[in-house]
Amino acid sequence: MGISIHPLHENCTSVFVPGKGDHAKMAKMRLVLAIATTGRREILSRTLADLVNQSRQPDLVVVSVAGPEDYDAKLLSLLPWPLLIVTGPKGLCAQRNRALEVLQPQDLLMLIDDDFLLAPDYLARVEQLFVAAPDIVMATGKVLADGICGPGLSFAEGHAKLIAAGSGPEADTARLEEAYNGYGCNMAVRARPVVAGRLRFDERLPLYAWLEDVDFSRRLAEAGRIVRAEGLTGVHLGTKTGRQSGLRLGYSQIANPLYLIGKGTMAPRRAYRLMARNLAANLLRAFRPEPWVDRRGRLRGNLLALADLLRGRVAPERVLALG
Repeated sequence: MGISIHPLHENCTSVFVPGKGDHAKMAKMRLVLAIATTGRREILSRTLADLVNQSRQPDLVVVSVAGPEDYDAKLLSLLPWPLLIVTGPKGLCAQRNRALEVLQPQDLLMLIDDDFLLAPDYLARVEQLFVAAPDIVMATGKVLADGICGPGLSFAEGHAKLIAAGSGPEADTARLEEAYNGYGCNMAVRARPVVAGRLRFDERLPLYAWLEDVDFSRRLAEAGRIVRAEGLTGVHLGTKTGRQSGLRLGYSQIANPLYLIGKGTMAPRRAYRLMARNLAANLLRAFRPEPWVDRRGRLRGNLLALADLLRGRVAPERVLALG
């Protein structure tokens, strides 16, 4: 069976790579893992290679990219599971939506960032959780270390943290906390309500799509429970390459929460607290910023968004006009 290329929908194409393993016997609940990525080919390759260590292999992996330069076709042909490459316009929400298009109602979708390392038992445990608790529609795991809060972690450092944490007792999977939203770097989603309601990520949140996970989670919450599971563990490397400018992120830190308040998918108190915290951090650290954070750019973006708010024209899409 060779690689096939066919249209997915307007302005999008897909490439199907069958995989090396025997997938004739598919689980009733198909476990689909999806990664949206742009401009981080090497990082994607290493994260995909790491998935081979899962004790429960995915039934299908979907990689959503902007173009063929975003992935290594030779590597993909060597991976053991069926893999679908979907190509189309850039933007996290748009790219994740292309992955949603391939879902069937009985599926379980695992969304991860291209630099998130799963503990070897993550997929096995998340499947057990969703089978045991039909009322759960989304689960997010415990992030053992998050490089997004610092200079970022290397793959070696990420693996070392996973090894140090080890595998917890089986009972840990049952240790659940109700969550307001999933964390976008690792979110498991029951496909049935997504397919039935044609639920999609909001493409009015462009580029890096700040708070897209909150918006999607709160709309999905109408169909069931959102939980944080202690037994689902991983490491977010927080790799800094390929991320948006500080100016754009700063604008989104104000514009996106205001937009979600208007939609009714983010509680005003929570949104205002988040905006105030980010504005304060950018202001206080603008003169002595961390080497890995463009604090002055973020502060400028914050102030531009506040100025646009006063003019009555603040909107998430305005980041596209910023350099």
